Amino acid sequence: MTPRPVPRQRRQTLYFLEQIRSFSPVFLDTEVDMGEVLRHRDTAREAGRRYSVVTYVLLAGARVLAAHPQANASIHGRALPRVAHYTQVNAKLALDRTLDGQRAVLSAVLPDLAKADLAHIQQQVSHYRDGDAEQMPEFAGVRRLQGLPVPVGRFAFRRFVRPLTRRADVFGTFAVTSLGHRAVDSFHSVGGTTVTLGVGRILDRPVVRDGTVTSAPIMRLSLAFDHRVIDGGEAADILTEIKDALERFGEQS
Repeated sequence: MTPRPVPRQRRQTLYFLEQIRSFSPVFLDTEVDMGEVLRHRDTAREAGRRYSVVTYVLLAGARVLAAHPQANASIHGRALPRVAHYTQVNAKLALDRTLDGQRAVLSAVLPDLAKADLAHIQQQVSHYRDGDAEQMPEFAGVRRLQGLPVPVGRFAFRRFVRPLTRRADVFGTFAVTSLGHRAVDSFHSVGGTTVTLGVGRILDRPVVRDGTVTSAPIMRLSLAFDHRVIDGGEAADILTEIKDALERFGEQS
């Protein structure tokens, strides 16, 4: 066996992980009854509109984060830490893509989602999921970064993402990552934002309703939060409100 360098298509992932070493993560999770979301999704499909599950999570997450400005923030520094709070809610969506035959994680930032509707969010999700990552101008910077020598690329990445004034545009103000298209019930991820949501698959699971055991389409939803920025009480409120928004989606749409 001969060790080989990390593929250049994965270099930005290594630079990102180095950048978030100071993150102080705490993990929460819950179960969400997705019955209302699936009913809305089925009705929309009959009308010719297709929505992914992650689009509903992005919408719910953005609206809840807008109501929690202390969490819609980034922190930087150790000796003299500073926190920036953002007026706009931008979501970072993790994407499993292939570049030059190499599987890699790319990220897309979807801006100002608290003011967006479901159709607009889905349009952006589809654009990034279906587009050619090797040609899309949105990923030109990542492609250039991958071509730099590792020391230069590491320095360039750190220099680009470090300023708090730029962080919302580069990392988003909250992150969503989904493995629900595979046999993954739940997982926790740190997306470099104060709040990161992890979306698992939806399965019919036993639930108790009015003292009777029945089944419901349940999705496990996790939340990782940076304890340097917010505390567990606020993080628990955020996760609960996102859960409620998804479970009551039919009432709000």
